[in-house]
Amino acid sequence: MHITSFFLAIGLASALDNGLARTPQLGWDTWNSFGCSLNATVILETAQKITSLGFKDLGYNYVVMDDCWSAGRNSSGYLVPNSQKFPNGIKDLADKIHNMGLKIGIYSSAGTMTCARYAGSLGYEEKDASLWASWGIDYLKYDNCYNQGEEGTPKLSYDRYDAMGKALNSTGRPILYSLCNWGVDGPWNFAPTIGNSWRMSGDLFNTWDRQDVNCPCAELEGLNCKTPGYHCSVLNVLGKAVYIPSKAYAGAWNDLDMLQVGNGGLTDDEAIAHFSLWAALKSPLLMTNVMTKIDAPTLSILQNTAVLAVSQDPEGSSAVRVWRYNVDGGDIQMFSGSLSGGDQVVLLLNGGSTAREMNATLTEIFWMDGVSGTASQVQSSWDVYDLWADRMSNSTADAIIQGDGKRPINMTAMGGAEKVYAQTPLPTTKALMGSKVGSVKAAGTVKAFVQPHGVAMLRLREVKSNDEL
Repeated sequence: MHITSFFLAIGLASALDNGLARTPQLGWDTWNSFGCSLNATVILETAQKITSLGFKDLGYNYVVMDDCWSAGRNSSGYLVPNSQKFPNGIKDLADKIHNMGLKIGIYSSAGTMTCARYAGSLGYEEKDASLWASWGIDYLKYDNCYNQGEEGTPKLSYDRYDAMGKALNSTGRPILYSLCNWGVDGPWNFAPTIGNSWRMSGDLFNTWDRQDVNCPCAELEGLNCKTPGYHCSVLNVLGKAVYIPSKAYAGAWNDLDMLQVGNGGLTDDEAIAHFSLWAALKSPLLMTNVMTKIDAPTLSILQNTAVLAVSQDPEGSSAVRVWRYNVDGGDIQMFSGSLSGGDQVVLLLNGGSTAREMNATLTEIFWMDGVSGTASQVQSSWDVYDLWADRMSNSTADAIIQGDGKRPINMTAMGGAEKVYAQTPLPTTKALMGSKVGSVKAAGTVKAFVQPHGVAMLRLREVKSNDEL
């Protein structure tokens, strides 16, 4: 290691020494489905469903209350929860969440007001952090509204967000710090030193690919966007995220925004592609659907353990876009990323309006490893697993929802989600690997038939024996 790299690594390790988000966080957030209608009942009922439906068992452990929870500040300058929404206070709610084996998150903004115009935390960082710690808060989503113009350079944004990061650390309580400044001032360049994740774009809406005046920036332009906006489509956010995958690492993640799976607006194929891409690019996965009204297709997407195993892979390496071509009806793209144990994840994304066979050569799949790194990989043979081939059936999902069905995999019985996902390499089980759909000989080509606005998500594992494929 070069000396400069050594000191950089030491500095980052020190700055992020809260031990949290070693893999991207999993959980649920109130905002997309409830907005300002959140209350203790909504949160507790959701937490109960996260537990009873098996989401907690799969690693979804954060329950985050978003904006509109407070009633302002008292005469001493401390935040007070809305007594109608939270009649027993936040600490009582946190205790109940913790008793379910889950963790609780809260929201504020690095401004004088939150985005819904409740009291913000700018200038009150130490008071707010100490209060949240006393309540037992485990997670902070920290927004960017009404920031008094303290943005426009990375240093201005860094200082404002660093103030809260230092305040959280000073409490002595491990609190996951999720920065939500919408990509303003390039947070991927400074946020890794102070937070566990950072929003890199405007707010994600439940649309696949749509030009919207409320989300004016796209692609490279979006990396320096002064008005990142909202109503951003899945492909709009993806088009910005592809340029910064190297900024993410264990404990610090690019946040492509909360999941829209189960909220309407996306077709089933689009929802699968959205979930797959967010997992492969190592974005935090925060569900936002109404959990008490979840349907079978939504549950079967969010509980795909083979995809979650990619998200939670201990190597923590984000997939990268290797190529993109415009075809009739839209773009086709290929993503590839390394996994622990020498495995590789490959995504073939069909943004077009017609189904098509897509393919990628081993040279393309291992392109990011460079010529010397790919020589042995390209000349090796690989088993290919389809991570969606064993998607839970609607009948199985319905049985789980009704409370009379068994889940396909019991993480708790196997030692817990964290232990299972961390196995290197993962055991060859359908629940964690999908189904083997073929093999690729040396210098060969991976092929898949992909639906419109859909994705083929594949896992490659090197064939170690000398047996014929």
